[in-house]
Amino acid sequence: MALSDSRQHLASPAGRIEHVDVDFEWCYRAVDSRDSRFDGWFYTAVLSTGIYCRPSCPARTPQRRNVRFFRSAAAAQAAGFRACRRCRPDATPGSPEWDNRADVVGRAMRLIADGVVDREGVPGLARRVGYTERHLHRLLTAEVGAGPLALARAQRAQTARLLLETTDLPLAEVAFAAGFGSLRQFNDTVRRAYGRPPSALRRRDATAPAPDGTTVTLRLAYRAPLHTDALFDFLRYRAIDGVEETLDNGYRRALRLPHGTAVVTVTPSDGHLTAQLRLTDVRDLAPAVARCRWLLELDNDPVAVDATLRADPLLAPRVAKEPGVRAPRGVDGFEITVRGVVGQQISVVGARRVLARLTAYPAPAPPGQLRPFPDPQTVLDLPDEAFAMPVRRRRTVRAVAAAVAEGRLRLDPGADREEAVAYLRSIPGIGPWTANYIALRALGHPDVFLPTDVGARRGAAALGLPDDPRRLADHAEAHWRPWRSYALIRLWRT
Repeated sequence: MALSDSRQHLASPAGRIEHVDVDFEWCYRAVDSRDSRFDGWFYTAVLSTGIYCRPSCPARTPQRRNVRFFRSAAAAQAAGFRACRRCRPDATPGSPEWDNRADVVGRAMRLIADGVVDREGVPGLARRVGYTERHLHRLLTAEVGAGPLALARAQRAQTARLLLETTDLPLAEVAFAAGFGSLRQFNDTVRRAYGRPPSALRRRDATAPAPDGTTVTLRLAYRAPLHTDALFDFLRYRAIDGVEETLDNGYRRALRLPHGTAVVTVTPSDGHLTAQLRLTDVRDLAPAVARCRWLLELDNDPVAVDATLRADPLLAPRVAKEPGVRAPRGVDGFEITVRGVVGQQISVVGARRVLARLTAYPAPAPPGQLRPFPDPQTVLDLPDEAFAMPVRRRRTVRAVAAAVAEGRLRLDPGADREEAVAYLRSIPGIGPWTANYIALRALGHPDVFLPTDVGARRGAAALGLPDDPRRLADHAEAHWRPWRSYALIRLWRT
């Protein structure tokens, strides 16, 4: 669907991006100014060349009569346009709208990015969001201009391009790994998306697969600014031995993925993050990338967040000093929930020790190796001696593990936030602090606050803010909505 009759976030005079009724003139102005803040929000298709670009493409601005605008790369591809080879629009950061929104479209977009359509089909996606396939197709088409199959197909094409450029896997294995059902479908989709056959996308410096799996090195795009020190400091301070590892210039951790495990190493580079993924099954590339982006919050709109927080005179100096602070999430909602339960009323350092013991039972991983946080069924099967925590807290962890293992509680990015929080609050031992912490880090809620948190109150006092929980909550409500989660991260950092 072209953008001339839909909604879009566009820059206000203050510099932040807001919801306004979009028209052709707004989009064309963004393209003419080559404003990179709009990359991922919409795509520019050029009738005379048959290509689509990101708004910041450095090519000459096309004439108005030759331009159409689309909400997604999938919509542009479905209309017959191929990706620009110069600006590579399919490699832009994702839309912050689908990253933050809690409605069915936002949830569905996050699940499609995680590869749910490839693994469970459109019926599985519809079941997860609680709608019929037909209604879900209508909703997605109305919002992003493409249905779930078209969106998944565009993602498969991007995954295939990554594998073609970064590995020397045979074309048949690339097609299988990217989720295509046949070589013919793979060839046709790649040709439509990029205007070239798959073999023409192969780079000469592609690396051979590792003996014990496939190693893929790729760029993770983000919207500037990104405060990398704040991002990696947050993860380092909470790293669990045996699961995560801190580096002098980056971060490494193990992932549990649909078809196996992986280890990802992330380091900052000029204008992007570099991620090296060691996969045991190459079919997990797309979900691994999606979970890394979710963990690092790379589809965030820092300009909009910082503009709101900077309007508070007490927080403004900190925002000006450290622009682009993110609210890191988790690669596994169950892991984050256990972290939240264990972290109640003890220090972060103490919680790390307890979690490391839980993860290492009955024996730690060999030196230099990492393994994922245990899944719910593994936690249920652990003996009591593996839980270095009070009996009530152990029972709470087991109750969460049982609920997730049995499908009564979902904690992935596509979960219904209100339903998940309500269920968590019904479990003995989970109160408001823990439920909101889980909403922030497992469910990606951009607007939660923990006024009783000791770290938040100390950070508030250091900035001259009220440290009384009620007054602090009132201040957050009045000045920081709808981005209270980011204010909380800044208070913790202070």
